[in-house]
Formats: sequence, C-alpha cells, structure tokens
Amino acid sequence: MKKGLTRAGLGQVGSLANFVSLAASYGFEAIDTSGKELEDWIVEAGREGVQSFLAEQKVQIGSIGLSVEWRQSEERFREGLPRLAKDAEAAAQLGVTRCCTYVLPSTDYPAAHFMALATRRLRTVAEVLGAYGIRFGLEFVGPHHLRTRWANPFLWDIPSTLDWIDAIGRSNVGLLFDAYHWYTTEAGYEDILKLRADQIVHVHINDAKEVPVAEALDNDRVYPGEGVIDLAAFLKGLHAIGYQGVVSQEILTPQPPTAPVEELLARSQQGFAKVFRAAGLE
Repeated sequence: MKKGLTRAGLGQVGSLANFVSLAASYGFEAIDTSGKELEDWIVEAGREGVQSFLAEQKVQIGSIGLSVEWRQSEERFREGLPRLAKDAEAAAQLGVTRCCTYVLPSTDYPAAHFMALATRRLRTVAEVLGAYGIRFGLEFVGPHHLRTRWANPFLWDIPSTLDWIDAIGRSNVGLLFDAYHWYTTEAGYEDILKLRADQIVHVHINDAKEVPVAEALDNDRVYPGEGVIDLAAFLKGLHAIGYQGVVSQEILTPQPPTAPVEELLARSQQGFAKVFRAAGLE
C-alpha cells in the first residue's frame, strides 16, 4: 500500500507542485487533488513537465474529487458534466485512475426518490469516467449525527453501499473506504475480509477522539495513531484481501490547523509509521 495525503489537516501547502514536493520530503508516495488543479498545472507546465516532476519526486496522484454536483437539482447536475469531462481528461493525461465522492447518510429529499435520481446520475458519472479509464469510488459516511442531520435517512454502511453499487451497474464503480466511517458504523476486521480488493477504489485513513462512537463528529478527527480506532486491524484487513492502492490521510477539523505545515507533515509521517508498524507492514 502507498502512503498518501489529502490537503485536509495540513494547513497551507501552497501550489500543487509545492504540495507534491512537501509530500515527497516526508516520505509520502501520493497526493489527492482536483481535476481542475491538474488541468491548470498541465496548462502551466505542460503534460510532460508535470509527468517528469512527479516521476522525479516519486509521487503519484492518488485520486481526484468529483466536481459535478449530483445531490441537488437536475439543472445543477447537467451544468457540471462538461467540467467532469475536463477533469477526467486532465487526470487521464497524467495516468490518474481514481475519482471519488462522498454519500451523506441522510437527505431532505424523499429517500426513494433521491435513490432513483442519484443512481441515474452516478451511472452517468461512471460512464464519463470509464471512457477515460478512471474508476469511481463512493464513500459511505458513518457518523451518527449526520444520519439525522437531514429529514430522511439514506445509507451509511458497507452492505448498503455495495448494494447501491450493484444497482448503479457499472464495473468501474467501487468503494472509497474511510477508516473513520468503518469505525463509526462499528464495522470490524471481519467485515473487511468480506470485501475483495477490486471492490475498493481508494482508501482514507484518520483517527477518532476517545468519545462514545455515537458522539464521534465527522469534522473532529485526529491524526493516525493519536486516537482510538484500531488502525492496525484496518490496515491488516486491507493487506489480507490484497489491496495495494493508496491510503490517503484525511483529517477533517472544525477549524483549519494553524501550526506550520512542516510540523503537521512530520506529525502525519510519524502517525503513518506508528500504525503501519503496528499492522506489521513497516
């Protein structure tokens, strides 16, 4: 598995090129970004220039986020499709093969109606991405407070998300598997072993404060190895099923961190080393 970073929890990492350099300096092998950032970087430095820089730094782009708004009106969704195609084109130019989005566990729409709309829309997204050789990851969101944040419950666990992926019915769709949501849905090691590696598109890692699981807030996470999630079991499970992709840190916090970025990166590096070592993977 490759150690990766998102911008979440790192403060001001600067430009995408600077983010890549910082990641490499602290032993990370991948970063997540947006398709628009990739497009802008290619315009600035040229495709070959970007490829050369990434190769020199030994860093890959782990995943891009889904830019199209699929949760609201049909008009908003359709307006975002041209941007999606541009994102996919930029990603494909750099050999990026992953795009991900999150699925909130409740909605103000009637749940059955929302399911019908979202299934059709995400099938369209998968088809656009598939044309560029990109897999599409859906992240179920587990924290209890979000299950009642909107009027109607939707889905928030592994089995329901896998059922939905089957309904979407495109072979390039799978899970964005986040340690925090694995923990807040009270899934365990055995639940990971039920998965196949090819069902997992991308992975996020983070940790939880020592509060009752039902009180763990989505935007109040801590760095790997600093909380109560059994991340050794999480990583062992992924290793056991043969997952070899990127594991990207994502630390959502109530306020952006104010510590120097180098301090936060060193903390991240130490956290990864701790949990990978505990899993017997380092």
